[in-house]
Amino acid sequence: MKALVYTGVGALEYRDVDQPQATEGHSLIKVEAVGICGSDMHAYHGADPRRQPPLILGHEACGIAHSGRYEGQRVTVNPMTTCGTCRYCIEGRDNICPDRKLLSIPPNEGAFAEYLVIPDANLVAVPEGIDPGHAALTEPLACGWHAIRLGAERLTQPLSTARVVVIGGGAIGVGAALCALDHGAKDIWIAEPSASRRDTAAKAGPFRTYDPGEGGPEESSADLVIDAYGSAASRADSTVLAAPGAVIAHIGLAGGDAGLDTRKMTLQEITFIGTYTYTMADFHATAHAIFAGRMGDFSWIEKRPLADGAQAFTDLDAAQVGAAKIVLTT
Repeated sequence: MKALVYTGVGALEYRDVDQPQATEGHSLIKVEAVGICGSDMHAYHGADPRRQPPLILGHEACGIAHSGRYEGQRVTVNPMTTCGTCRYCIEGRDNICPDRKLLSIPPNEGAFAEYLVIPDANLVAVPEGIDPGHAALTEPLACGWHAIRLGAERLTQPLSTARVVVIGGGAIGVGAALCALDHGAKDIWIAEPSASRRDTAAKAGPFRTYDPGEGGPEESSADLVIDAYGSAASRADSTVLAAPGAVIAHIGLAGGDAGLDTRKMTLQEITFIGTYTYTMADFHATAHAIFAGRMGDFSWIEKRPLADGAQAFTDLDAAQVGAAKIVLTT
């Protein structure tokens, strides 16, 4: 089969590799669409020690099951496998299972390929008429769903009356804003320094977009802040924006631990929560929201052939992409 293989820092090669074989309880999936994630870019830059070349990256996938429980059906893929027996899995917090594994982290190859193998339990059937490029984005949108759900649970007011500010206009940020909208939020802002990405985010829903270096919502006015970037600067912005009693949900993994104004957080009882990926329940809920058309028209994505994936990475690296997400198709 053909696959886009990460061969070294800044290098990808579209080449022939061995096709994986499904074992009992697993399905062979003919990949139709797969998104490029920020974590794929980290690996591409040589910044993820878990992902060493040669390796097939990619974990945001949709395709047709060629074997297993859903044979013949289109499915979207939850790329995270867990043990199912630890206290976290039993509590429904399977996303923090100590034995969790992810497509594209060895020993598992990823989804930038014509075929992948995944446990049957990690698949959600996709109804007829749903664009596979949209279904593939269940995974990144589920990250936003999880953050919004946890943030809303900790608010002392309905989300419908809260001001929500999302920092970052990439796929995670836009997805979080769409999930906030689906959960009832009405006052939603997105901070994004790139003018082209701000334009894209503004078209994704009824959001107010702004350049974080040039204004935005007033200081101490946000009830729920979603940090979808995760740098010292975005964390600093989060605490500046947070109102007394607010919640900051931190998704981003840009790096570092600086930026939080812990004095303000203490004096104003601001809640900070780390939010990692999603539970299987979040994944299912997100998928069904997409299938029901509640996540919008996906005008914020761009599709390119998997064979042109190396150029897509080059363009993303050079900030020459206005879309919030590139989806590669086979």
